[in-house]
Amino acid sequence: MKKLHPVLEKYNEVNTFGKVMGMQLTVITPGEIEYRMRVKHDHLSNPLAAHGGAVSALMDGVLGVAALSLAVEEAKLVSTVEFKINYFAPIRPGDMLTGRGKVVFAGNRLMSSEGTIICENRKGITVCKGLGTFNAYPIDKNSLFSEDF
Repeated sequence: MKKLHPVLEKYNEVNTFGKVMGMQLTVITPGEIEYRMRVKHDHLSNPLAAHGGAVSALMDGVLGVAALSLAVEEAKLVSTVEFKINYFAPIRPGDMLTGRGKVVFAGNRLMSSEGTIICENRKGITVCKGLGTFNAYPIDKNSLFSEDF
């Protein structure tokens, strides 16, 4: 497995929410990532389906970390400006979700990425798609990460 950029390593360390959600990150290349997450009891809105917010959180990570994985190459971090998600199928307890995100636009200040989440254990059906816009800003504006540069 490819070694993570030091900023992404630190992000994984401090991202408590991602740990609670059970999100596991793989960087494919700068600007393209994969997150995996098993749907747990805490993700459910009822006994038969995951809450849309849990899936939305995964998508925010898919889109945002795709942007972050490219931004760190230019000593920048990102923050979410907006994102949208389209749900196509219900997500069930125990489902293994794989989300792939890819940067489709990288300007000086704004970046856009697209993402798809599939359900591995249900023949890889696409359960949702998303599109997000992110603000890229100098890493030295965040003391938690600036020491890595």
